[in-house]
Amino acid sequence: MGRGSDVEPIRIWVDDREARSSGMMARFAAAPGVAAGVKRLRTGDYLVEGKAVIERKRVPDFLESLRAGRLFEQASRLAALSVRSFVLLEGRPGEWHGAGVTREGIQGALVALAVGFGIPVLRSADEAESANLILYTARQLQAPARATIRRTGRRTRGKRALQVFLLTGLPGVGAARAKGLLDRFGSVEAVVCASEQSLTEVEGIGKRTAQRIHWAVPESTTPYLS
Repeated sequence: MGRGSDVEPIRIWVDDREARSSGMMARFAAAPGVAAGVKRLRTGDYLVEGKAVIERKRVPDFLESLRAGRLFEQASRLAALSVRSFVLLEGRPGEWHGAGVTREGIQGALVALAVGFGIPVLRSADEAESANLILYTARQLQAPARATIRRTGRRTRGKRALQVFLLTGLPGVGAARAKGLLDRFGSVEAVVCASEQSLTEVEGIGKRTAQRIHWAVPESTTPYLS
């Protein structure tokens, strides 16, 4: 087979519950150079190259997890892993409508995953694209390791501590400022949706810091909600 015969196969473990509820195993089996197996994973749906865990969520599941308060609990478990973690969000724009979750709530959740927990969110339209993204991720992980930046410090416990931890991922926000923001706005969602002017009303948050926070947080929702 020439050069291709020297390429290491892509190794993917699929959680047995995910394997039963989707056609991903069949897609991996049909892809050349992929060695996929099924076993029970403690966290996530896919273990890729032994280096990354991917949690695959369809849009309705993502929204229900957000409504029920499970999303950040799952994110905490993913962030605590010794390997890299990703959330793969699968669905088309029309699926975001009429779900009982506000636009701001969705924005806040996506920002919290990416900024607060340091978990990249990958997007796909359907199962076929999800399979391709997982394979692309695996090939990237096969490449020589690159330096990664990880947040340091002790893991937090309790909801208040978790909220403080999330907010310290914002530019210019340490633990003291994070606590002040929570005291003023009451939740992470309210902080990320706050205006620059209202942010400056918090002790220790000057105009420049408010501008940096406001620059980091907004994200266009057109691809998700149009």
